[in-house]
Amino acid sequence: MADELVLYSYFRSSAAYRVRIALHLKNMPYRIEPVHLLRNGGEQRASHYLAVNPEGLVPTLHHGAVTLTQSLAIIEYLEELVPTPPLLPAAPADRAWVRALALAVACDIHPVNNLRVLQYLQAELGATDAAKQAWYQHWVQLGLAAFEAHLAQRPASRFCFGDTPTLADCCLIPQLFNARRFGCDLTRLPRILAIEAQCQALPAFVAAAPEQQPDAA
Repeated sequence: MADELVLYSYFRSSAAYRVRIALHLKNMPYRIEPVHLLRNGGEQRASHYLAVNPEGLVPTLHHGAVTLTQSLAIIEYLEELVPTPPLLPAAPADRAWVRALALAVACDIHPVNNLRVLQYLQAELGATDAAKQAWYQHWVQLGLAAFEAHLAQRPASRFCFGDTPTLADCCLIPQLFNARRFGCDLTRLPRILAIEAQCQALPAFVAAAPEQQPDAA
């Protein structure tokens, strides 16, 4: 791959974390361009970054003349560039099921607990720290309970689908990292926790973890 991959990332962003996992699973070298979401009022709001990503969010991926936003779109792009190892199953119905699990995190759980939503709750609606915490815990625990129920509809497997990580695992592990940061109760999620243990034993997930990033602080 001639053109360098550059990932605009924040070490604790779960969306950027998803992409880092995918890059490591596919053994694709890349360079981090840190965007600190809290420093200086949020570097994602700076004019030079908004020129890169008008949404003012991370991640953003540069690949030569290509600039992409939205973590799942980026991961699917990586999947097409480097199909092996695959992050989606071969059968159409299985691919759709894995995508549904990924979207359950990326579209249902994560958006209502994004940093800008939590900041708005406090700055504009006057929510206390305790109220913000309760908001976060409610939506994450509700969403993860549904994720667990989806998993229970199928025979147990090492990962969300089968014996290798997929797009669903790329989304699940970062959400669990953030859930723990906010004190969510994960004790009633045995299938999820078993999958997490399998993922965390893989070098790709270790390398993508927030504490391993150059901007970790």
